[in-house]
Amino acid sequence: MIRVIGVTNDYQIETDISKSNLKSGKYMWYWVDFNQPTTEEIRYLADGFQFHPLAIEDCIQTLQRPKLDYYEDHTFFVTHIVREQESELAREELNFFLGNNFVVSFHRHPAKEVNVVWERLLSQKNVEKWDTYYVFYQILDKVVDNYFPLLYKIEDKLDRIEDNRKNESMNRLMNDLFDTRSLLLNLRHTVNPMRDLLYRMLNSHHLVGISEKREYFSDIYDHLLKLSEMVMSNREVTADIRDSYLSLNSHQTNNVMKVLTIITSIFAPLTFIAGIYGMNFENMPELTWKYGYFLSLGLMGIIGVAMYLWFRRKGWF
Repeated sequence: MIRVIGVTNDYQIETDISKSNLKSGKYMWYWVDFNQPTTEEIRYLADGFQFHPLAIEDCIQTLQRPKLDYYEDHTFFVTHIVREQESELAREELNFFLGNNFVVSFHRHPAKEVNVVWERLLSQKNVEKWDTYYVFYQILDKVVDNYFPLLYKIEDKLDRIEDNRKNESMNRLMNDLFDTRSLLLNLRHTVNPMRDLLYRMLNSHHLVGISEKREYFSDIYDHLLKLSEMVMSNREVTADIRDSYLSLNSHQTNNVMKVLTIITSIFAPLTFIAGIYGMNFENMPELTWKYGYFLSLGLMGIIGVAMYLWFRRKGWF
């Protein structure tokens, strides 16, 4: 579906605009939104707007890295929207063709960020402060702001893993922890390129409209810097939790092995004594002695208690 908003030279908003009238000179600027376009509608990027074939190819190919490309009469932007789908993060591409008097948005999936700005523009009584770059800023700001709830949700999950109030098993916690690290890695693959994109935009000499609204785009860049730091910080937290659990697991294993080793050490001499008297030789002095059986049991008990006291004194218990 293709929808159009045009702002006339006297700052009136029109929506019922045919494609052929867009470049009639009646409109100060216009916004065309390609919302889940069909193959035929995609052809209009080349036939109607004469955009560069490489930019159109980037629209057709999914999940390009966030970037910007300069062309003769427009700039092409690739940005990423992040959605939560079935406990995973899915990235969706949102592309822009930005010129002095037009902005074209292109997305293959429903984009609530675009819809919010679209409705806001239609509800404006005074659109004098609006232009193509301000529309671009509004959408980009909504895209970046929607990263925060996803990251906050991941942080809450990390807090639950760290507290472990339900006393879940270590294997379950480790699985949840590695799932969380995967979510953070996925989010980092979006936040960092978007941060680099905003940095290029703010330091570009070609984008005069962004330079004129530098304070707006700088605010988005600051949000991305904060997001990037939060992602890195949370990944460090997951690493600390992982190392703590691994150390705890190793400590528990060492304690179990120590107890088993001590028990084995205590029973080793007892087994040795029992082995000697179980060899069934006839000429063994203690076999015919009245108190031989009780002596061997007493000797085993003394050795076992002595070794236990000695291990306890050494601090092995």
